[in-house]
Amino acid sequence: MKFADRLIIFLATGFYSGKAPFAPGTFGTGVGLIFCFFLSSAGMFVTLSCLLLIIFLSVLIAGKAASLLETEDPGEIVIDEIAGIIITMAGLPFTVLSVITGFVLFRFLDILKPFPIRYIEKKMSGGTGIIMDDVAAGIIANIVLRIILY
Repeated sequence: MKFADRLIIFLATGFYSGKAPFAPGTFGTGVGLIFCFFLSSAGMFVTLSCLLLIIFLSVLIAGKAASLLETEDPGEIVIDEIAGIIITMAGLPFTVLSVITGFVLFRFLDILKPFPIRYIEKKMSGGTGIIMDDVAAGIIANIVLRIILY
């Protein structure tokens, strides 16, 4: 495997957190909280710019990783959970309450996939399909978290 392919797998698996023997999505979400911490002090323009870049790159990386792993949506790809938790926490204070609540909300939505999350997952394929259901879960979790906190 070429270096570029190994780098794609490294990033797609959330620095190998997706290779955890159980609950890889939960471990990937935990890795995403590190990015949330750093973005929490950024202004809204920087945060939104980073979000757009993260979503775009995540689609490309997840699509390539799925191709390399020869599976449509491998569980070890957790870059989607990383993007989802960043969206969940975007523009919100990074406090113990918001982090725990946001984490639980996002994982709940990501696992159960209520409408429209499951619909999005079914209608899209490739890297877009891997990422966009978690983007939707992150948006919904962000809105619910804002209601809870305020």
